[in-house]
Amino acid sequence: MIDLSQARILISNDDGIHAPGLKVLEHIAKEVCPDVWVVAPETEQSATGHSLTLRRPLRIHRHSDKRFSVDGTPTDSVLLAMNEIMKDCKPNLVLSGVNRGGNLGEDITYSGTVAAAMEATLLGVPAIAFSQYYEDPNRVKWSTAENHGPDLLRNLVKIGWPKNTLLNVNFPDVVHQSVKGVEYTRQGRRKIGDDLAVGRDPRGEEYYWIGALRSEENFHEGTDLHAVVNGSISVSPISLDFTDYKMLDRLQENLT
Repeated sequence: MIDLSQARILISNDDGIHAPGLKVLEHIAKEVCPDVWVVAPETEQSATGHSLTLRRPLRIHRHSDKRFSVDGTPTDSVLLAMNEIMKDCKPNLVLSGVNRGGNLGEDITYSGTVAAAMEATLLGVPAIAFSQYYEDPNRVKWSTAENHGPDLLRNLVKIGWPKNTLLNVNFPDVVHQSVKGVEYTRQGRRKIGDDLAVGRDPRGEEYYWIGALRSEENFHEGTDLHAVVNGSISVSPISLDFTDYKMLDRLQENLT
């Protein structure tokens, strides 16, 4: 178990170094740990997934003591933090977020927020991704994450989780006093990209704009989507092992 009073925490995100959610996560981390570092992308990198920059050099910019930005993806940021910026003082825990918007269902396959936690996990450091769900983009309830984050973080660290697993946390779109509780959930099902907008640019060239999420209200109980939509904090354990073991057994049984 990690002793947060003696730990060193690295924070990253996919919304960029100046994002309001990053400040919220810094507040959460500093409530429980005295040694907090920030290494985040210079600009917004939403939906970049677990992408790594290989075709150009990356640059690190120092903003202040223990605060840096990288001109790359969330994965780049965590990789450079671990192997360069903090190579002589590696973190005990990595936190990513707080993302502006939920990372629920299939979102995790696109999410740069989850990717930062995934990279840390691959590098052998426990990691948690935090996201604040909203319905009105002009009224993101950051105080919900800020108020519930510290105690939730303490409890999750106390419980612990396996080496090849990260935790994906989503806060609901309700004021912090109205949160119903914490639910430990499985990944739900919801797909982005079904609604494509087609138009023409000023030069007459046709373009396509990926549209909104498919609207569904009847999410299955026990999923991250159901929990958050119904006012609870969702915590989902995400395994890095994508193997379908039932199918693997079936394939092996049919070897000749």
